[in-house]
Amino acid sequence: MEIYQLRTFVTVAQQGHLTQAAELLHLSQPAVTAQIKALEEEFGVALFERYPGGVQLTEAGKLILPDAQQILAQARSLLYRAKALQNEPKGKVRIGTIGVPGRLKLGPWLAQLRESYPLLTVQTTHGISVGVLNEVRKKMLDAGFYLGRNPYQNVNTVPLSEIGFCVALPPTMAYLQDADWKTLGSALWLGLSQFTSLADISQELWRSQNIAPKLVGEFDEEATLLELIKSGVGIAILAERTAHRYAADGSIVLWRNGEVATRALLQFIYSSDREKDPMIDMLIKALRTTWQEESASFIQ
Repeated sequence: MEIYQLRTFVTVAQQGHLTQAAELLHLSQPAVTAQIKALEEEFGVALFERYPGGVQLTEAGKLILPDAQQILAQARSLLYRAKALQNEPKGKVRIGTIGVPGRLKLGPWLAQLRESYPLLTVQTTHGISVGVLNEVRKKMLDAGFYLGRNPYQNVNTVPLSEIGFCVALPPTMAYLQDADWKTLGSALWLGLSQFTSLADISQELWRSQNIAPKLVGEFDEEATLLELIKSGVGIAILAERTAHRYAADGSIVLWRNGEVATRALLQFIYSSDREKDPMIDMLIKALRTTWQEESASFIQ
């Protein structure tokens, strides 16, 4: 059974005449007759009854007709879809991600990209904020997410949201819940790798409060900081939502009931050389769709 045979069958059924169907299909009448005969042999039933004025469907033909019409409709839909894909953007983009995927709205964003640009392939690489920034700057990544102040003029940014940070304390340091900054500054804090934007954010906070805490170790991930705070190793700042989630179960304690100590900008970044790149434009359009409700004041 072939699509062209079903098309002939449906056309003959609609016209009720072999010659008229042949004209519409741009075929000879013998060719139409041969196709109908081939279908009847494959199905094992007669599809038409012949009479002097033309043809009419048999009972079997009447039952088969709706299915044949449905198959032809699906075939047309497939053809239109395939033709539409000829102009679809295609290619592979490498995106640097940081922190918690939910904070980046990574799932909804990638789903939006998939829906809008089905031939676009996305590869994500999870890293540290400053590392993502450097790889975008060096064009090792097409784009990525970055938290904090962008110091490079050759990297463009799309502001997404402002992230608040709370001071998180180990339960063993709960006595510092209402302490002033001078007292907090005399306590042990967790040190941060220079490759994480939390290092810059923390240092700016310390400078603004005129403190120089004694640091314990050097760490680079929020999840690591969280575990060390729980274990009583030291103090650190955590993203507001993370901080409140773990304070709720008592595994950490928040300074001043979770007051936001500082804020930093979450941004989407890409090389300034690619400002007019259609691929980057597609990524940003999908970001706008994903973030527009929560961050309308950021994405312009």
